[in-house]
Amino acid sequence: MVEKSREKTGQWPGANGSRKRRRRRKKWKELKLLRKLEKKMMQEVAEKQKEEAKPIEDKGCNYTVSVALPGSMLSNAQSAELRTYLAGQIARACVIFCVDEIVVFDEHGEDSKMVEGEIEGIKKRDQACVQLAQILQYLECPQYLRKSFPPKHQDLKFAGLLNPLDSPHHVRIGEESEYREGVVLSRPTKPGRGSFVNCGMQKEVQIDKQLEAGLCVTVRLNPQQNPESKTQKGMVVSSHQPRTASGLYWGHSVRLASCLSAVFAESPYKEGYNLSIGTSERGTSVDQATLTPFRHALIVFGGLQGLEASVDTDLNLEVTDTSTLFDFYLNTCPGQGSCIIRTEEAILISLSALRPQINGAVKKAKRTIRC
Repeated sequence: MVEKSREKTGQWPGANGSRKRRRRRKKWKELKLLRKLEKKMMQEVAEKQKEEAKPIEDKGCNYTVSVALPGSMLSNAQSAELRTYLAGQIARACVIFCVDEIVVFDEHGEDSKMVEGEIEGIKKRDQACVQLAQILQYLECPQYLRKSFPPKHQDLKFAGLLNPLDSPHHVRIGEESEYREGVVLSRPTKPGRGSFVNCGMQKEVQIDKQLEAGLCVTVRLNPQQNPESKTQKGMVVSSHQPRTASGLYWGHSVRLASCLSAVFAESPYKEGYNLSIGTSERGTSVDQATLTPFRHALIVFGGLQGLEASVDTDLNLEVTDTSTLFDFYLNTCPGQGSCIIRTEEAILISLSALRPQINGAVKKAKRTIRC
């Protein structure tokens, strides 16, 4: 019977059942593989949704810190060299702590003409404000632009000997940077093409606009450059964009104010300063203070007689208690060993003491915005 069955089917008995088992096993393996693929796809989708749900990291910096100080601090120096060095100390301290604006005010509260118009040097007491502002502007300017800005002046006679600020926008010739400061060159260009700019590199940069020669601009370099081209390509952007878009500290601006009240009244920000801090040995200890969230902070320093003297001489201020002018009136060096802390010392001490407080207020503001 076995031989007959084999002759008819050409197979051994039970071969048909074995084939069915193999088919079932194959189908089971395929289903198992499909389940694995489906599970993997679901995990990938879940991870993608999780990534999309994460808050987008904001690289920009949406706050500013300003410092205001009296120009009379230069009047205490005994020589032109010492005055220049003193101004250099102020500039270095402000750059180290990423100060965005320096306001130089006249603590004697005299006529505003003393801080306007043509600069005549430090022949009089009131010209100290102008000289301090001159040196601060000179140091803030990248080295490769100093031949163009500013013109030679007696107040800057010793400024070239000062320590460099080495700020992020003082980019060296071989360094790579998304942004650069530059000066528009007086060079003819083809119709429809932008001006050429000296950005302190081996190649000049052709921007996207036609601008007046001698103008100082902030340039964002194109990420894709042709290495064989004689020039690089870039576009002119706002001087604030490196800070607001990329979170880069891009130096400080310098402003002159005729008195203490003008520091507040002439703020360059539309909403003004929404956090003001006065520094004085008569203030509350900085260790007990907690700064509130802010957009634009202002830290004010006094001269040898303190902020109280600046308030007394300002005809626009009718207050008897200086602390009422500020949101916080702080002693940033409680228990000081010296009777007087000089302004250049007070800036370093105060900015160092306030740094964790400022960082805490900024983090608190970010959490509030997310909520």
